[in-house]
Amino acid sequence: MNHNDYEQIKYEVANGVATLTLNRPDRMNAWTRQMHRELTNAIEASNASPDVGAMVITGAGRGFCAGADIKDTFQKQIVTSAAPQPKAENTGQSSDWVALLRRSKPIIAAVNGASVGVGATMILPCDIIIAAESAKFAMAFVKMGVVPELASSHFLVQRMGFGRASEMCLTGRLYAAAEAFDMGLVDRLVSDDVLLSQARSTAAEIAANPPPHLRWVKELLTANGSETDLKAVQQREMDLLQKAYVSPEHKEAVAAFIEKRKPDYRRAAQESAS
Repeated sequence: MNHNDYEQIKYEVANGVATLTLNRPDRMNAWTRQMHRELTNAIEASNASPDVGAMVITGAGRGFCAGADIKDTFQKQIVTSAAPQPKAENTGQSSDWVALLRRSKPIIAAVNGASVGVGATMILPCDIIIAAESAKFAMAFVKMGVVPELASSHFLVQRMGFGRASEMCLTGRLYAAAEAFDMGLVDRLVSDDVLLSQARSTAAEIAANPPPHLRWVKELLTANGSETDLKAVQQREMDLLQKAYVSPEHKEAVAAFIEKRKPDYRRAAQESAS
């Protein structure tokens, strides 16, 4: 799929940052299977591009994502649930959203307006969540007669703690951005007019760091975040430290420090590969 073929998202790259915008503003960017496919394709393209160091996901119009499109998901699922399901087409893309985000280059969620249901769970595996003051969050699955998904029952507890995660999921109520920030769901709260610029600025700051090491840090945080075996935690760290110590980026960082200059990680990697 080419970027020009996207119908439900927009994709742009500038200053080492790819911005992926959910683009169904007339439906408050309600999630569809097509949107999922396009987002997955765009993230994979960003991972493969040397011009992209980090990503920002945001929404067009008044909302981030008001949940799943009821007709596209729940109604269609109810109608077809009794029928034999066709074999899934092999698109060469990851169907595991959580695994995709955790193995990808750093991703920041810039949440504008409503972030409800899958609009909330899809951002929990992101590395940083920045919300506009107008943002609102809800885990309203129980009100639809379903339960949380996308490993949100794990990530929500990690971000908010057991009690707050329980309250949010069991009530299904809507939380204002300030309350979501106070509860730990949101990492940073900013005014609406600077949301995207702040997210892109943070993404550019991250993208300036060596790409392999960013992935390794994410790998450690994913594996060790809820690991109780401290020996296993340290072993994972040591394994990746050994890889880092012999990397051209580490050697460049040391040389730049001694020579009192800014490190050029990309040049160092290119010279090492040639």
